[in-house]
Amino acid sequence: MPSRYPELGSLALQAPSNASQTVRVTPATCRDLSLFKVILKEYRKLDDTIVMRLNRANALVRDQERERASPTGNIQNQACTAVWKELTENWKRRTQLIDYCATIVDQPGAENSEREAKTPAEIRKAQAAAYPDQVKRNQLRNEQTVEAIVRRRAVDAFRSRCLYFTPPKTERESAAIWEAAQGH
Repeated sequence: MPSRYPELGSLALQAPSNASQTVRVTPATCRDLSLFKVILKEYRKLDDTIVMRLNRANALVRDQERERASPTGNIQNQACTAVWKELTENWKRRTQLIDYCATIVDQPGAENSEREAKTPAEIRKAQAAAYPDQVKRNQLRNEQTVEAIVRRRAVDAFRSRCLYFTPPKTERESAAIWEAAQGH
């Protein structure tokens, strides 16, 4: 029995959007640190709201189970599985984004002119030209570190609510992410 009323409260704010937006990441996106960070911030919203999402997933599965003539199984396990799939898909997208941008920013640029410079003035000019690229590389390394921390925190929160959850054995990639995120 679908609701005719709009979703309100935290569900309206935190529910996954039915109209997903595809973000086209270009080399220019990677070189614009502000835009890159905005995209990562959007991707990290799921991790930031993991407990709320688990609560909502439990409630949703519980409601679906009530509507069925015969219940299908453990409500919490179904909810945890749904949130885990969403979480790992999000992690994959963020990893792709960070790795792609790291590749773009690591491409040789102004460093070549530094090696070709002969006079001290040319060397200083080449170093000044190379500095923004060095800052971007450092920022991307920092984001990789932040990503590892965010994942660990999300897994800790997830495990606190889904004590007996393990990823399905048929999903090797998911199991590998589970192991990596736990620090094993």
